Amino acid sequence: MMMQLTFYKYQGTGNDFIMVDNRLDSFPKENTQLIEQLCDRRFGIGADGLILLENHSTYDFKMVYFNSDGNESSMCGNGGRCLVAFAKQLGIIQATAEFEAVDGYHYAEISADELVSLQMKDVDNIKVYENYSFLNTGSPHHVQIVSDLKKMDVKSEGSKIRYSELYGADGSNVNFVHQIDSKTFSVRTYERGVEDETLSCGTGATAVAVAMHHVGKAEGNQLEIHVEGGKLKVQFEVNDGNYSRVFLIGPATFVFEGTIDL
Repeated sequence: MMMQLTFYKYQGTGNDFIMVDNRLDSFPKENTQLIEQLCDRRFGIGADGLILLENHSTYDFKMVYFNSDGNESSMCGNGGRCLVAFAKQLGIIQATAEFEAVDGYHYAEISADELVSLQMKDVDNIKVYENYSFLNTGSPHHVQIVSDLKKMDVKSEGSKIRYSELYGADGSNVNFVHQIDSKTFSVRTYERGVEDETLSCGTGATAVAVAMHHVGKAEGNQLEIHVEGGKLKVQFEVNDGNYSRVFLIGPATFVFEGTIDL
């Protein structure tokens, strides 16, 4: 039997998502092929991922996130920010939100000018190697400074690292970084699950900010991260190498609403 799905499209600095209100638990989320098709930019709606907003017994809602390959994935920072904006559009929240994602509890705020500040998980385990750092900000991230970010073949070079012996079967997201000054960095990110460069990655921007501060290249507790799709801010508190009250801040924009036959 054909089912008609109402969906909403959001983007956060170019990282785009299909949003579905699944509070009635009607979406066939075990159908990996369907999710992949919906995210396909030629044969579907087109998106970096699909996000279900579901009921939660304690918090305002639950976030269930799928990469564009159809598989449920680790935390997505821009997706979380967009979901908060979506929850506001649905009338579930007003200026603040509490929700559960795959990596646990999150708190978020929406400012008067519609910027969404999402609290990310605390980070206390940053591995620093000669040419790169590795940390988990809700998703695993390889962070590496490069000499010519603009000319990087991010898909090719990112794929090599993602599938290398460094990260085994699970792989890692890969961030290539250029330092602009002590408070500003540019980043281009290869995302696993999308298996390509995306215009923005929220957990990646967070990882870059924390890693650059940790290795002594950044000053202060609020950094600006330039992604291909715009600008994000990351603020945090740090104590003995432990990063807490980590917030990812940026726009979350409603693009359009539609229906599609499943």
